[in-house]
Amino acid sequence: MGKAKLDDYIEQGIYGAKQIKPDERRKFLGTIRERVVITLTTSQVMEAEPYPEVLNAMKENKKAQLLLNGNLDYSYHSKYIKRVTELSMEYTMVNNKDYHSELGLVLAYDYAIDQEEIYVAKKDAPSSNQEKNMAENEENEGKGLFSAITKIFKKD
Repeated sequence: MGKAKLDDYIEQGIYGAKQIKPDERRKFLGTIRERVVITLTTSQVMEAEPYPEVLNAMKENKKAQLLLNGNLDYSYHSKYIKRVTELSMEYTMVNNKDYHSELGLVLAYDYAIDQEEIYVAKKDAPSSNQEKNMAENEENEGKGLFSAITKIFKKD
């Protein structure tokens, strides 16, 4: 055995087998981005109602595996675990004491699918139309006749 192979063998014995994209694997609960169908953050998983986008993705991707962040309490995962068992799918609770991922749920295959959009928007986040309407209201505030009259009689 050559010196380089011997060093690799010793390192593998000490640190374990080398992984491809270890940072990405930690973030996506043990898998890599190109295999992911859909994800939820930990705060989204902790919400009372399950996300319909995830439930639909689970129904459409029954061969995928659901990865759940084991750092969260089981009560938050139960609504998704119930659905997984109804669909006879596999799920895994992923515990990594060295790294706390911001993702609470990942639905992924064991091969690449290159899904373009994997992140689900938060339920209470305003849509772009709502943001646009709020911005227009703020711009128009103070431009009407009533606003002008109010400014005249307003005490400074």
